[in-house]
Amino acid sequence: MTTLDNSHNSSRRSFLKSTSVGLTATAVAGTLSQMTIPAVHAAQDSTVQIALVGCGGRGTGAAQNALEVQNGPIKLVAMADVFENRLENSHKSLSNKFEKQVDVPPEKRFVSFDGYKAAIDCLRPGDVAIFATPPAFRWVHFKYAIEKGVNVFMEKPVTVDGPSTRKILALNEQAKSKNLKVAVGLMCRHCKARQELFRRIQDGEIGDIVALRCYRMHPPVGSAFSTAKPDDMNELMWQISRFHSFLWASGGCFSDFYIHNIDESCWMTGRWPVEAQASGGRQFRGNYVDQNFDNYSVEYTFDDGAKLFHYGRTMVGCHDQFASYAHGSKGLAIISTASHTPAKCKIFKGQKIDPTKMTWEFPQEPKEPNPYGLEWEDLISAIRKDEKYNEVQRGAEASLVTSMGRMAAHTGQVIKYDQMLNCEHEFAPTVDQLKIDGEAPVKADANGKYPIPLPGLNSEREY
Repeated sequence: MTTLDNSHNSSRRSFLKSTSVGLTATAVAGTLSQMTIPAVHAAQDSTVQIALVGCGGRGTGAAQNALEVQNGPIKLVAMADVFENRLENSHKSLSNKFEKQVDVPPEKRFVSFDGYKAAIDCLRPGDVAIFATPPAFRWVHFKYAIEKGVNVFMEKPVTVDGPSTRKILALNEQAKSKNLKVAVGLMCRHCKARQELFRRIQDGEIGDIVALRCYRMHPPVGSAFSTAKPDDMNELMWQISRFHSFLWASGGCFSDFYIHNIDESCWMTGRWPVEAQASGGRQFRGNYVDQNFDNYSVEYTFDDGAKLFHYGRTMVGCHDQFASYAHGSKGLAIISTASHTPAKCKIFKGQKIDPTKMTWEFPQEPKEPNPYGLEWEDLISAIRKDEKYNEVQRGAEASLVTSMGRMAAHTGQVIKYDQMLNCEHEFAPTVDQLKIDGEAPVKADANGKYPIPLPGLNSEREY
């Protein structure tokens, strides 16, 4: 049985240096020193310093959540991105809101492909690096943070394929040996309502779980749909700027957006599914040239035969739904109601959402705490108290299970957990060597279109 790592249930620019790391999962595990990182810093300075790597909306939001933590002094001291406008906009926004906590002069704003190293070098051991770049770069940045003894907050997903999952799991053994605190941006795990619901489900209030349903259906979001590259823009920079459109960069809209609902649903069972089968397709695409399907339906199967049904759709004019549910032998639970917060978790007798049959609901007065803030409170608290705190295994497994469903849809095959983990199709094997004037991991054809999944025709690879 593939069980969930439920630790921390109380519980997001130049990205990459053009250097050859040449990592394999085995080599990674043996390259870094075994020194243990001390709690926070020397006794005379309790300030936790933050470096932000990836300054788009998600990274800026993560930095804001970090700076709002109230359990001690915290300061943003360095920023990095490959797009200067994004870095400057982020810096301006954060400076306006946190004037006394943002201390990032021009010489600590790095716009280059090795900027992540320069930003991390501004930190002391025990400080925190935020990794909010496209997830393809996650293992590269994580490796350098471990070398420098820096704690990490990494956005989800943390991997997009089997090889990168193996790499980040191997790296994490070194992070654990150094007592680094590492958070993963699956903030729903820190939601007080979902935590209480999980306890009640584990105590048997809805009986044995037989099925789960989760939905993320709405119009196109983020950069998931892209038209042809502008003539005046570099191919690689274009793909990074539109990273939701490219499987190598993000795992596409499936991995980047659907992971939350899939993860929170699996959490309620206490284990991961063992296989997935799926369907999906591209309709009404017009001039869009990205690699995504615009609808996905996935059937995940757990070792006891229970099912998780995931439905994803990014189409205009269709019914919208953004929620997750668990069906047990005695009742129904609402895991999330609409979007990620507030969850408004509830339990009902029977299989129908009937207010007269409701047996429990999480109180909404006072307001349900925001999990985006809670995940940062948990991380900074662990740093200050020097408590063990590492969410990487769980984050990598959630990323892998999400990829398993995506690969099932893209190939038209039944994909098993171990098959996904050991799959050798690495979307961006040279991600640690990318250069601004170099080639992108995928190329457009003469018509400006990129390779797309062809279920049944390509049954071993997603493209």
